[in-house]
Amino acid sequence: QVQLVESGGGLVQAGGSLRLSCTASQPTAHTYAMGWFRQAPGKEREVITAIDWSGETTYYEDSVKGRFTITRDNVKNTVFLQMNSLKPEDTAIYYCACGGTFGSFIRGKPDYWGQGTQVTVSS
Repeated sequence: QVQLVESGGGLVQAGGSLRLSCTASQPTAHTYAMGWFRQAPGKEREVITAIDWSGETTYYEDSVKGRFTITRDNVKNTVFLQMNSLKPEDTAIYYCACGGTFGSFIRGKPDYWGQGTQVTVSS
């Protein structure tokens, strides 16, 4: 069982930046795909970004391309999400996830989930 602990959410004005972090409890997490989902009020949870175990392959959902950057540090079993040029429509609960292959991850089927962190962007 892998536990994921997220940090870095909060309230920011439109155009601002936030950096989310997520640390996995198990050292073997470095072999998993990792990434972030988000769920806005009244909407389904969606995958927004993912990174493979090596850090060489990434995926971004169209609405965040060019604004969000995902990176990982396998020594620290941590994945980061740098969010720039935030918009009110980015307001959601952001969930860290890991597990499975990169392909299964971006199809919405990771094995482990964090508890979620709230990101609120004011206009």
